[in-house]
Amino acid sequence: MIRLGIVDFDTSHAVEFTKRLNHVGIGEDQWVDGAKVVAGVPGRSEIAPESIPKNLATLKGYGIEILDDPADLFGKVDAVLVESVDGSVHLDRAMPFLEKGMPTYVDKPFACSLADAKALAKVAMEKHIPLMSSSSLRYAPEVVAASGGQGAAGAILGVSTYGPAPTHPRNPGLFHYGIHPVEMLFTLMGQGCSRVTCLSEPGAEVVTGVWSGGRVASVRGIRSGKQDYGFTVFGQKGVVTQGVSTQFIYRELLKKIVGMFETRQVPIDLRETLEIVAFIEAARRSAEAGGAPVEIKV
Repeated sequence: MIRLGIVDFDTSHAVEFTKRLNHVGIGEDQWVDGAKVVAGVPGRSEIAPESIPKNLATLKGYGIEILDDPADLFGKVDAVLVESVDGSVHLDRAMPFLEKGMPTYVDKPFACSLADAKALAKVAMEKHIPLMSSSSLRYAPEVVAASGGQGAAGAILGVSTYGPAPTHPRNPGLFHYGIHPVEMLFTLMGQGCSRVTCLSEPGAEVVTGVWSGGRVASVRGIRSGKQDYGFTVFGQKGVVTQGVSTQFIYRELLKKIVGMFETRQVPIDLRETLEIVAFIEAARRSAEAGGAPVEIKV
């Protein structure tokens, strides 16, 4: 059984992931085997400090050992889950574990700048340390079924995804919750976006990207009105629009995380993770320039 430590308790993921891994407080159809959360560090938060006491009390009730310093996890765990809701602190939180050679999962957003993302990826690649970051929406069954041209639309020529995208200054633009529809977009389109344009208003943000081969795809971050997740695939065989359920997304994500910790094989190419960060960063620059095209360079 792989022993896991959690760093930062300012997101519901700290509790929800523990429920599924430790088989506590949730139905058996949500359980994930192979790893167990044994310790955690509540940490501090600039975004959601009010979440920490409640999550701390819940995790204590599940028998999780509570520690004061992330360094105290060394020797107690085999891998770590960095769960800070604030992407701007992820470099600081994750780097000590990577430098010690510990397999690491960094919750979304991986980082809020390409420079931070590259620094983390560089250490992981050079030291051959399993490192993964992902939105749970990447592994929604509906998204997985349509990826790789497997769905009814056939080979994918273009995609439009959508999802809630509230903002926060510490996770600017689509880094906050817009990361979810962006990850769905890259799951379906793959790597290879070369430039983007972005129009951003208080009620919505729309980013259009051009991929290799002239394929065009877009993401709509919803900030007013009904906020659901979904996508439209424009394919060789047809056009398919699909809503996305969140019922099993944590379970499916955790299966991938545990699989990485067990096999040391990373399920997402880190170059794609870097491109996602670059995509959102370029979208911000485009929005600030009134929708002017911005080249993506990773």
